[in-house]
Amino acid sequence: MTACAVLSLLGSMVGLSVLGAVGEEQPAVPVGFATTLSAKRVPARFLPWIERAGRLCKEVSAPLVAAQIAAESNWVPTAVSPANAQGLSQFIPGTWATWGVDAGGGDGSSEPDGVANPFTPSDAIMTQARYDCWLADKVKKMNIGGDLTRLMLAAYNAGPEAVEKFRGIPPYPETQAYVERIVASLVNYTGDDPAERGSTFGDRVVANARKWLGTPYSWGGGGPEGPSRGLAQGSATVGFDCASLAQYAVYQASGGRTVLPRVSQLQVTVGKAVPRDEIRPGDVIGFALNGSYDHIGIYIGNGEFIHAPKTGDVVKISRIDDPFYARKPQKVRRFQ
Repeated sequence: MTACAVLSLLGSMVGLSVLGAVGEEQPAVPVGFATTLSAKRVPARFLPWIERAGRLCKEVSAPLVAAQIAAESNWVPTAVSPANAQGLSQFIPGTWATWGVDAGGGDGSSEPDGVANPFTPSDAIMTQARYDCWLADKVKKMNIGGDLTRLMLAAYNAGPEAVEKFRGIPPYPETQAYVERIVASLVNYTGDDPAERGSTFGDRVVANARKWLGTPYSWGGGGPEGPSRGLAQGSATVGFDCASLAQYAVYQASGGRTVLPRVSQLQVTVGKAVPRDEIRPGDVIGFALNGSYDHIGIYIGNGEFIHAPKTGDVVKISRIDDPFYARKPQKVRRFQ
C-alpha cells in the first residue's frame, strides 16, 4: 500500500480531511507561471511599464514582475531599506551601477530623460525585468533542475552565486520566505482569463485552475479557498496537492455551490461519469497510478490537463497521451 493510500484510509477512519497525493516518479518540466496580467492591484501609473517589462523574455511575466515589486517595496518608489536597497525594485547601488537603465522620464513620460535612476519607476521596473531575465538565463545554465522561476527569484534575493553553491534555493530563511511570498501572491496579479467569464461551467473550472500555474505542490495543502501549508513534507510549503486544486477550481467555478471530497479516491466517485472519449474542458480526470485513483487533474482541451503532480514540482500542464498517464486506468467526472 502506498503512503498516499495509507493516508486516505486513515482519513476515512478518523474523519479527517487528508490529501489525495501522488507518488509518481516520472520527471517532467514545469510550464511556468500564468502570464496574463490583472490590473486590479497594480497602480495605474505603473501598469504600462509592468506590461512592457513582462515582454522582455519568456521567463519573466508581467504578473511575476508585479508580485516581485510588491514583495520588494510594496509599490513605494522612494523606498530605501536598511541595507540601502533603493526604489520600487530595491537595487543596491553597486548592482544598479551595472544594470540600471534609463527607460523613461521621472515625470512619468515614456521618453528617457538621460538618467538611470532607481527611484524613477520606469527605470526600476525595466531594470528589474532585465536583471531577472539575465538571472534566469544564468540559473538555467547551472543545470540544477527544479523550477526555473523560483530559482531566479532566489538568485535575485540571495545572489546567483548562492543558488549555484547550494544547487537550489539557498537555506536562508529570508530567501525562502521571499520566494514563497512571491509565488503565493502571484494570483493577485494574474488576469481574469476571458474563459473565467465564459458561459460554460467547464470554462470557469479551467480558468480558476490556470490562475495557479507555477504554484508549488504542497502535500496536504490547499482547499476550496486557495493554497495553504500542507502536512508532513508539505508543512513548510504553501500550495496545492492534486485533489485540493480540483476542489478549489470546481468550488470557485460553481460560486461555492459544489464542494468536492478532499481526496482523489472519492472525487472520482461523485458527479457524473463521462466516457473517456467524451471528455471536455472542465472535466476532472482521475488516474490510478499506484493501484487506486491516487492522482487527479482537470482537462483543459487539446489533449492537455492541469494538475499538481508531486512534492518538488509545481502546478503545471501535462498531456493525457503522455505514456506515463496513458497506460494508467482513468475515470472522468463532470460536475455540471
